[in-house]
Amino acid sequence: MVKFSQSIEDYLKQVYLLQERGVEPTGKALAERLDVSPASVTGMLKRLAELKLVEYEPYQPIRLTLAGRAIALEVVRHHRLLEAYLADVLGMEWHEVHAEAEILEHHISERMEALIAERLGHPEFDPHGHPIPSLDGTLPKSRAKAALADAEPDTRVEIAAVHDDREAALVYLGERGIVPGARVHLVERSEVAGTVTIEVDGARHVLGSELAAAIDVLPQKTRARR
Repeated sequence: MVKFSQSIEDYLKQVYLLQERGVEPTGKALAERLDVSPASVTGMLKRLAELKLVEYEPYQPIRLTLAGRAIALEVVRHHRLLEAYLADVLGMEWHEVHAEAEILEHHISERMEALIAERLGHPEFDPHGHPIPSLDGTLPKSRAKAALADAEPDTRVEIAAVHDDREAALVYLGERGIVPGARVHLVERSEVAGTVTIEVDGARHVLGSELAAAIDVLPQKTRARR
């Protein structure tokens, strides 16, 4: 695969991540995620279109071409394998690994990638519950998920993934056991207050709607026992 600049890889990765979250990849969304000016985004998108890595028309959602998607998936694979390695092997906290992986993802060799994957037993998900693409770009199969903010009250759910990568948010959730794999009783959802009350290991916590919307859960159809 042809090696592109870190900037190009970052743009393609962010388009993919927006699509993964079900958000329309627009120039405005990219500018916010990359913390750059709209003019910079427009210039880069034109370049990516010339390289046939994206399909781009002004005021239209951005689409990755097959070549662009392959590059994005490789960077995402590096990032999520690195997060898993940093957490599982080096013992870093889950709120620390994202920033480190952002630095390293563009620089590891294919051999290093293979060694990390083998050392971890070829994991399918990273510490935040995000799927790790395989070498051929396929993604692990997973059950249908919903946002915690939309789950029905008085049900038990399992935390599947956390999409908020802010360190403070991850520290807050981690200290309360609100991590992938945790089983949670959704006690109450208040539309007026914009909050969700959950119970984890006997302790109750109130989450704001923005944070609850960034947490994917695997819903259970049965009502929680009292």
